[in-house]
Amino acid sequence: MPRVLILHASVGTGHRRAAEALADAFQRRQPGEVRVEDVLDHTPRLFRLAYARSYLELTDHAPLVWGYFYNQSNADPNLAEITNNIRKVVESIGTSGLKELLRSFAPEVIICTHFLPMELLVRFKRSAMLTQPVYCVITDYAAHTFWTYTEIDGYFVGDEQTREQLIARGVAASQISVSGIPIDLIAAEAKDRQVARQQCDLPAEGQVITIFGGGVDTDHIRVIVQGFLRGPLTATLVVVAGRNSELREVLNDLQSTPRINLKIYGYIDYVDDLIVASDLVVTKAGGLIVSEVLARGVPLVVIDPILGHEEWNADFVVSSGAGLQLRMCESVPAAVAMVLSKPHLLADMRSSASAAAHPRAAIEIAERVVADLQNRRHM
Repeated sequence: MPRVLILHASVGTGHRRAAEALADAFQRRQPGEVRVEDVLDHTPRLFRLAYARSYLELTDHAPLVWGYFYNQSNADPNLAEITNNIRKVVESIGTSGLKELLRSFAPEVIICTHFLPMELLVRFKRSAMLTQPVYCVITDYAAHTFWTYTEIDGYFVGDEQTREQLIARGVAASQISVSGIPIDLIAAEAKDRQVARQQCDLPAEGQVITIFGGGVDTDHIRVIVQGFLRGPLTATLVVVAGRNSELREVLNDLQSTPRINLKIYGYIDYVDDLIVASDLVVTKAGGLIVSEVLARGVPLVVIDPILGHEEWNADFVVSSGAGLQLRMCESVPAAVAMVLSKPHLLADMRSSASAAAHPRAAIEIAERVVADLQNRRHM
């Protein structure tokens, strides 16, 4: 088993979760030295805080500014070059921590689930400071220009469209594998829906709708829940607030009705069981949560996508036939009721979700990386 270094950046949670799924896959294949590191932990504190907060502040408080920057820097080569030059100046500050990590751990192969460590490593490669193979795992269903480097030894992407985007930007087709986005391998294990409902303390009969609302505007979630409580649908409605304590407070005064059995949870450690138990999931369009729901063949209703990469993920869900995207939160209860009232439509969406899923993506990536490394050793 080679020494494997998996690098992510703590900008949101998806990049870290993908890295952890890969680490688990390598360990399952054959126990060995596998390390998951946040590249920001190896940069100066001020840079670490500024880098993470700039993304979170923009997406939370100035989403239109973020969306304009993200889409224009991807579409306009001149603006992309300007923004890339700015990033290179900023990110060149304080790379000694990363260099020390590479020296002390001496990995034989490196995998990146965020473009920041990938950019730093490519610069090391260009200056002959790094000879180990570097792989990139793209954690959304599209490839922004930030991810594109022809020096990378291999890319793993979620779908064929992402592969075509990279090829159009000069990446060799032979470097790109359509593996799916790596998620917790528990999603590849067979589970019975009735057992999952029992474990989640949900009714064995009737329809179950789950809202993962931790990253969604709290007022929007309240509007959606109130719509279900007023509407004609009979179902169990589960709202997962995650670590968003504000959302729980906003929903605190809402109660079940004769038709809607309302359950509100904070952080839970049985997300996969809840997905299995659900007839339909309402969520934002993070690459990891979308992949986790698809892996269980459960249709989605996507709301409040972050402009840019999450819009692309939402487009993937809709174009795959696995769900709907709604712009008005008020429309969610009616749309969910419509889907659940049409068994053939629900069945088609389930089938499409399963067809778009890659529950074993992490294992497939680990196998490919190890095989590539073995081939290198025998060259």
